[in-house]
Amino acid sequence: MSEQVTSQQINSVLWQAADTFRGKIDSSTYKDYILTMLFIKYLSDAYKEHVEEYTKRYNGDQQRIQRALSRERFVLDELSTFDYLYSKRTDPEIGEIINKALERLENENTGKLRGVFRNIDFNSEATLGKAKERNAMLRALLEDFNKLTLKPSVVGSEDVIGDAYQFMIERFASDAGKKGGEFFTPSMVSELLARLVKPKENDRIYDPACGSGSLLIKVANQVPNKKVAIYGQERNGQTHSLALMNMYLHGIDDGKIEWGDTLSNPLHLEDGKLMRFQVIVANPPFSLDKWAMGFAGEGNTDEKFKMEASLDQHRRFEWGVPPASKGDYAFVQHMLYSLAENGRMATILPHGVLFRGSSEEKIRQQIIEMNLLDAVIGLPEGLFFGTSIPACIMVFKKNRNRKDVLFIDASSEGNYEKGKNQNKLREEDLQRIMEVYEKYESIDKYSYVATVSEIRENEFNLNIPRYVDTIAEEVKVDMEQVKENIVRIKQELQEVELQMDKYLIELGL
Repeated sequence: MSEQVTSQQINSVLWQAADTFRGKIDSSTYKDYILTMLFIKYLSDAYKEHVEEYTKRYNGDQQRIQRALSRERFVLDELSTFDYLYSKRTDPEIGEIINKALERLENENTGKLRGVFRNIDFNSEATLGKAKERNAMLRALLEDFNKLTLKPSVVGSEDVIGDAYQFMIERFASDAGKKGGEFFTPSMVSELLARLVKPKENDRIYDPACGSGSLLIKVANQVPNKKVAIYGQERNGQTHSLALMNMYLHGIDDGKIEWGDTLSNPLHLEDGKLMRFQVIVANPPFSLDKWAMGFAGEGNTDEKFKMEASLDQHRRFEWGVPPASKGDYAFVQHMLYSLAENGRMATILPHGVLFRGSSEEKIRQQIIEMNLLDAVIGLPEGLFFGTSIPACIMVFKKNRNRKDVLFIDASSEGNYEKGKNQNKLREEDLQRIMEVYEKYESIDKYSYVATVSEIRENEFNLNIPRYVDTIAEEVKVDMEQVKENIVRIKQELQEVELQMDKYLIELGL
């Protein structure tokens, strides 16, 4: 039996492959090439092992072998395998050869892979440079991946490949800084959201700004048999492709991930109306500027365009139209309108959504009056890629059986692990948050259960320090004790001076 390949070995080769591009093109771009090649390598090695297995089983009967191969998850022909691409690694047209292999792979698997590779061009001069340097990079990439064996019998669990893919996405996000936050939510933050929404078997789970899909996978993993329906939408084409590959590498073949602008063009519909979901999670772009431009109509370049609730055919903004430069509540309202009865929803947002005025205040009021907000959780600063600003999680529920709102301040020292470049939530931090959320209790300096009347008195301002007092009490100073200490110190000083005088006389000085 072949020796098993570990996640660490795969990760090492992948990071080595990244060195081929590092310093030449931005990591937020070259991740697409490396992760796509990982996907191709895995499909090819799985295909190769199946060919070997069926050849042996059917004694070389090509008709039976081909029939068996056609029933596999993915169908490949010889010209779309990694081995074929590797054999062509020195060809001056290698970029175009890879593109054609990807196109063939899509055509052979239209049900699953249609459009997955349309945003990834291995022959792009604009991205990869002129032919000579482009070909050198692609040759090195193929040679790096040739060191890996990803046959199912060698890898063992499919999770090993999925975990390697996730590892690389996280490393690229860290490398890419601010751009990294656009496609990846830190692992432990995703885990916290997944636990908060408590997904159950047969739930529909939705992320309207799904990035690379990692958050959706975390939520699906909360259900032991993963018998859930996954839905997502992503505006960035390359990131949409990463999300689809991420799903397949985690064994989720029926995830419905759409490409487009969720706000102006939501694509998960039933009978022309917004589809409803039992679970919704999201880490939408913070305070998205010009979020409503998709409603302006094609060719409309009017910078004075003003969004109105009536322009949305799904009537999502009747509680209030968010400011043009801050799309946070546009996403929140879209999600709330997409939430099924008894649905649970958790989303990451900047703290400004808790206290900003104008239309956002009116939206907050509607949310509170309609008893949709279940909890507000303040997170530590420095958790997210490319921004040090602290964020919060807002938890919503339909048909709540209570009227109060729980506030948790998990941002203070001791509630996270400090890192050199980035802070992290630990398992113990998640457990504390979840315990307090489950018990729904007030704990001094950590949490507070606020009544609706208290929130009204605060004019629907949800800023956490208004409810959770985290300021340490001043230590009382005992002035009598201070006076005694001063007298004692003076006496000791006097004694030392007398002793010094004695020594000086003895020395004749």
